[in-house]
Amino acid sequence: MPAPRKADYYLGCLDGSVFIDLNLSDDNRIYLRRISFDGYGCCSLNDVVNCLSIEDSLRFIKEFKKETLDDRAIASLVKELIKINKDHIWADAIEEYDLMEKE
Repeated sequence: MPAPRKADYYLGCLDGSVFIDLNLSDDNRIYLRRISFDGYGCCSLNDVVNCLSIEDSLRFIKEFKKETLDDRAIASLVKELIKINKDHIWADAIEEYDLMEKE
């Protein structure tokens, strides 16, 4: 990845319509660094560090190390990250791409 997009984990989904960059915190928890959507642009969460729980972070890391990812498991964890960061991401993009579980 180019230097401006440095992250610990990179995900592309929905046929390349959404790209998600994630980092690992000092206490080994996964957090959302930036998310970009076709038609909306890039949403950077520079000063926001709302992390997954330790348990969910360990699940994410374990899943990401597999040769073949379990799309459902990763999608569930990503949707949780989006949910805990929803106030920092464009609501219309989240809705259009169906990236958050309905409450």
